[in-house]
Parts: sequence; structure tokens; C-alpha cells
Amino acid sequence: MRPEIPPLADVAVGHAPRRGVPSSGLTSPLPLSREAARDRGCSLAEMTDGEFSYVRALAQDYLEHVLQPTPPGTQPGTVAGLLRDVALSVQEEVETSLQLCLDSLDVRSVDAARTLFRAVMQKEFEDGVVNWGRIVTVFAFEGILVKKLFGAQADADGAQRDAAADAEAYQEISHFVAEFITTHTGEWIRQNGGWENGFVKKFETKCHRLTFLEVIGKVCKMFSLLKQYY
Repeated sequence: MRPEIPPLADVAVGHAPRRGVPSSGLTSPLPLSREAARDRGCSLAEMTDGEFSYVRALAQDYLEHVLQPTPPGTQPGTVAGLLRDVALSVQEEVETSLQLCLDSLDVRSVDAARTLFRAVMQKEFEDGVVNWGRIVTVFAFEGILVKKLFGAQADADGAQRDAAADAEAYQEISHFVAEFITTHTGEWIRQNGGWENGFVKKFETKCHRLTFLEVIGKVCKMFSLLKQYY
């Protein structure tokens, strides 16, 4: 049984969130560029905090979408919606290509998910190369981990689920995913147009399919590293 996930669509399309339901914060503005932040007198710490909050909102939105797809008729923001489509397509391709490897992974706690995430991300980015394709794989791996984690917990707990504990778990996961992205790719993202002028333009172009196939090739190679952990 999947955990009950708050419907972010209420927030994403501008409706008031339901009582008692935490939102991912995707109604917050996009983080400022360095130049815009300086023009407005923002400190580096304030700018970094804004970037982290925005990426954490994206990570939480994707996590929730993987566990409980948004009902028809609701629309996320442009960045969140495109990220859902691209990352989920990559995730599904990886799950199909590396099913035996993934089936052998034992992820029964947030700490286990965090340890595995950090190990794989360190391997993926150890050559210092950053691009939008690799950033997409971070979210795709987050999706794989949360499915493994909540699937394992559901098998262990049966129908008895603790909604508060589930909410805390996916907030922890979105936090360490955002922490990694902000720390290791934040400067590159700023220098390459940010989420709206970089990521969206990269994947909304007519060459999207070609780019996507290249991403799949890279991510499948990267996920083969998981064999070290089972």
C-alpha cells in the first residue's frame, strides 16, 4: 500500500492547499541569478537559500508524483511538469533495463536510501562533468529509491501506515537530494540559464528526443554501479 501523499497540484495551480497538508512550495519564485541578486542587494547566503528551497520543492514534487501521480486536470508549473515527464521517462527506462539489479537492492530506511544515493552520485559526478542530462538522473534515482523504500515499508507494515512518518521521510529525502544538487551543480545551473532559461529550453526543443536518448545511455551506464551494493 502506497503512503498517502499530499496533492501538490492544489499548490502548483494556485489553489489553497488542503488543511493540514504540507506543500512543496512550488509557488515560490525561481531563484535569482547572481547578477539579479546583486542588483537587488541580496547576499550570497540568501541567494543560495533560495536556490536550495526551489530545488527541494522540485525534488519533493517529483517524489510525490512518483508515489502518487497527479490527478488528471491538474497542472504543475512549467519546470516541475517538464521535470516530471523527462525524469520519469528516464526512471522507467532504467527500471526496465536494470530490473534484476534494482530488485536486489534492499532499501528499508531513509538512512539506507541516503547512503546509497550519496555513493552512486559520487561515482556519477566524480569526473567533474555536469550537464542537464546528469541532473535529470539525480531526480530519476530519487524516484527509484522512494519506490524501493516505500514499497519495502508497505510490505513490512501491511495496511498500517503512519502518515506523519511518511511525510517526514519524503521531506528528508527531498532535502538530501536538493542538498546534493545545490552543492555540486548549483553554480553550473546558474551559469547555464537556470531552471527556466536552461533546463526548460534544453528539453522543450524539437531535438528533445535525441537528447533524451543520450541521457538514457548515460543513466543506464551509471546505474550499473548499483551492482556494488547488492
